[in-house]
Amino acid sequence: MVQITRSADLAMVGANGGAWVAPLGTPAPTALGTPASPWTGLGAISDDGLKYGVDEDSKQFMPWGVTSAFRTQITKSARTFGLTLWETNSPIVKSLMFRVPVAELAPGADGVTKFAETASPAPDRRSWYFLVADGDTMEGFYVPAGEISDRSDVTYKSEEMAGFEIKVTAYPDQNNNTVYHLFTAHGQITPPSPPDPPAPKN
Repeated sequence: MVQITRSADLAMVGANGGAWVAPLGTPAPTALGTPASPWTGLGAISDDGLKYGVDEDSKQFMPWGVTSAFRTQITKSARTFGLTLWETNSPIVKSLMFRVPVAELAPGADGVTKFAETASPAPDRRSWYFLVADGDTMEGFYVPAGEISDRSDVTYKSEEMAGFEIKVTAYPDQNNNTVYHLFTAHGQITPPSPPDPPAPKN
């Protein structure tokens, strides 16, 4: 009978997590966990958790007289993050949902905040950080330049929590990277062998 080694600590359940946003160009957090200022937390996220999306298209090149692909070229490779924000009255959440600077959401003398949605929104790219936690096991995703590219309808009813369901698209930075990954390493990783020393000269 085949014996298969299984390690529970190498599996992950998205039991907990969070999301943070910061001005565009904010460096990545230096460690896994809750990031410090200027990162701002987005509060409660629905129990649907975080969805990391990979959207790719490709084109296959078939040689004449051959039925299998000779080469496959990736023509599209996008990364997205989907989540539903439940703290809809949070200034930072309102700011993201409606593309309004947080400073413009300060309440007036009557304690009421007022803003208008523009018919011609400008790009609203910011830096994002997502964290998934399963006990002591954590995985982080740093997006140096991301923007909300899709917003779902908002339902207000007594049997349902109102939430802003959004999708964030990651854009490449100056190094042509879209997402930086950090995770708690449990598995044994063998470092590469050092190169052989140069042969002595005669």
